[in-house]
Amino acid sequence: MLAEVGLASLAIAFALAVYAALASTLGARNHSDGAIRSGRNAALLTFPALLLSAAMLVSALLTEQYQISYVYEVTDPRTPALYRVTALWGSQRGSLLFWSLLMSLFTGAAIWLNWRGERRLMPYAIAAMMATLAFFLGLSLFIENPFERWWLLPDAPPGQQELSSALIPAGALAPSESALRAGAQGLNPLLRHFGMVIHPPMLYLGFVGFTIPFAFALAALASGQLSTGWIKATRTWSLIAWIFLSLGLILGGRWAYDVLGWGGYWGWDPVENAAFLPWLVGTAFIHSVMIQEKRGMLKLWNMLLVIATFSAVMFGTFATRSGVIESVHSFARSEVGFPMLGFWAAITLVALTLLLWRWRRGELNDEHQFANLLSRESLFVLNNVVFIALFIAIFWGSFGLPIISELFFGVEVTIGAEAFEFFVVPLFIAMYILMGLAPLSAWGATSLARLGAALRAPLVLTALSVIVLWASGTGLPVALLGYGVVLFAGYVALYEIYRGAAARRRSLGESWPRAGLALFRRNQRRYGGYIVHLGVTVIGIGVIGSSVFQTEAQHTLVRGEMIAIQDYTLRYDDFIRAQAVDGRMMNIAPVTLFRGGASIATLRPRIDDYAQMPMTIAGAHSTLERDFYVLLISGDHERATFRIYINPLVNLVWWGGILLIIGTVIASYPKALPARPPRKREGADG
Repeated sequence: MLAEVGLASLAIAFALAVYAALASTLGARNHSDGAIRSGRNAALLTFPALLLSAAMLVSALLTEQYQISYVYEVTDPRTPALYRVTALWGSQRGSLLFWSLLMSLFTGAAIWLNWRGERRLMPYAIAAMMATLAFFLGLSLFIENPFERWWLLPDAPPGQQELSSALIPAGALAPSESALRAGAQGLNPLLRHFGMVIHPPMLYLGFVGFTIPFAFALAALASGQLSTGWIKATRTWSLIAWIFLSLGLILGGRWAYDVLGWGGYWGWDPVENAAFLPWLVGTAFIHSVMIQEKRGMLKLWNMLLVIATFSAVMFGTFATRSGVIESVHSFARSEVGFPMLGFWAAITLVALTLLLWRWRRGELNDEHQFANLLSRESLFVLNNVVFIALFIAIFWGSFGLPIISELFFGVEVTIGAEAFEFFVVPLFIAMYILMGLAPLSAWGATSLARLGAALRAPLVLTALSVIVLWASGTGLPVALLGYGVVLFAGYVALYEIYRGAAARRRSLGESWPRAGLALFRRNQRRYGGYIVHLGVTVIGIGVIGSSVFQTEAQHTLVRGEMIAIQDYTLRYDDFIRAQAVDGRMMNIAPVTLFRGGASIATLRPRIDDYAQMPMTIAGAHSTLERDFYVLLISGDHERATFRIYINPLVNLVWWGGILLIIGTVIASYPKALPARPPRKREGADG
């Protein structure tokens, strides 16, 4: 019954999405308010239909309905309840259904919030969102159906008696429940980590969220409403999508750090990069639209950026599901690759055709011109150029060169981390420099003398910090350069917050806390952005420390033996082989960590033996200063081999990510009423 209800509600959602797209488009073209409202209502109904469908699949996962092939493939009788729920997005078919559920949720929220304010945009926006949803639902319904069940065909030839089908084949019988339970495969061990409970949903929310600005941009091009209305309608959606995508990337890095067992958090894996690419273009878009709002400029450029962001989302989704790339993050090869490629190409072509048409009609002309190179809008554009250059370099290294070399030359080419870093590190340096310069500039025109005066305090603080770092033993020139550039951007953000609060203290006599709070209340977007910049600064410091100064060593120790590494001492204590409650065998090698002669931690690096593959789980002692990270390579009761990493400042990557999210939430939070200074009362009370 769960499969039947889930399949029926999925089919209903598909029909509603197709109808909503057609009715909204025809209603807009024929100026039929009834058709537009009908399309809106159909779009809103897709969410409850998909919620029911997803609920049926989750119920099947929780109640061990192994006849449903998806349940059979991603769980087994020993799978914990938490991972049964998260198995909804643990493989191809479930993740497509989950993606569609989130898309219908975002669409409903966008309709609810913008229906009255943007009535002329809404029909086309609904059509774009529903066309996207209908495509993904079509994949789920006709190609990757999560409600297919196992059937036995007794009369079929040997080897063809087992069949997976959503509908009951003629003469088919259901397999025995005991046989299905015994053969259930279980969740991929790589996904049995708390980070993977929330990492994929965050990425999906980011991907789906960027569909909303694209849909409104497409609506603006189709309707001719090319003022800033579509930007205002999607400003919050862009920031929300950016929050979730940022959080997804950070959680993905943490998952890699904890699970993949190589001592790092970012390896320039193609699927990592596939999620990073829309973040880069989306970041450029968020900065660039501010210029259009403030100065009426970059109308064509902003349209290109929002189309490119959505295109990057669709390409990333295609790349992880088509089998075009090999990665620990990617889904297996499937039949969805070519349909996804076709949809991605078709919707991008439609958007670019509309854009070209409006541009030739002169409807995307800018209202102002750039005054000089030092103006804030000029520096923002230069920052955009850096983001796009990063996008091109990472896309070419991850996908362009490998795919072209294999298709045309039959040679498999893989770009390593060193090659990526050679190209992207200078671009990141430029990004941090521009991140520091832009806030100190002014809209319109800025003189070199004015900018130089504003730079004085941040540059002095940066120079003093670099001197302190050098005096404390950080003598590597590349590290000093990196720290200096990153700190400069952070000091500018702090200096701008300080200047704003100091101005309120002088003019209104407010205390520092009250002045700072009022500052954020009056201009949440600007000062929330400074908190984001501080978060990016903290991440940059963590990246430099953990990459430039990482220490790696490998040692084989006899039980009871000790080894000194920097100012730590590690002792191999014991070897334990135990069975976990979910059936896996754990090979644990407890070690004691000493520092300064005192015991500071007992770590338990281990190797878990799953049916699918062994998993190496690190033991780590974390402080704000550094991580001591140890892996068990092999071992027994006599001796064990360990690989050890000391990662300075690595935890600043995670703390900086939290700060980045806080700043974005502040910037996107519904604007409060302006804080009014208290009036000075004259005379006596009464």
